Amino acid sequence: MKRRTAREKALQALFQIDVSQVEPSSAIEHVLEDKPNDAYLNQLVNGVVENKDFIDETIKKYLENWTMERLATVDRNLLRSAVYELLFCKEDVPPNVAIDEAIEIAKRYGDDHSSKFINGVLSKIKQQL
Repeated sequence: MKRRTAREKALQALFQIDVSQVEPSSAIEHVLEDKPNDAYLNQLVNGVVENKDFIDETIKKYLENWTMERLATVDRNLLRSAVYELLFCKEDVPPNVAIDEAIEIAKRYGDDHSSKFINGVLSKIKQQL
């Protein structure tokens, strides 16, 4: 599975976990749709779930006039996934790649303003790394 596809599937799984409180393994199984499992997909989903509090606190520092609860579910989970990559996958994923991928996925799954919003928040976080 390509990394972009793994990121999209991770977003879908994280969305399910956020909305329905399903177990990560069930969410991953559901988004795979009988396709082979993927190590990067598992890393993203489980990494975000295991580090959610730290990731959310990091995101909150850079939100202006927003709370995590007010964010669209897609935007919130896309930010979580991208921040996980920025903080925990530095050796494997350059920061610009993590941000660019999140922007492109936001264009596909978010609303008209998602990509700009995601870019703004992630760019602020990247400056502090």
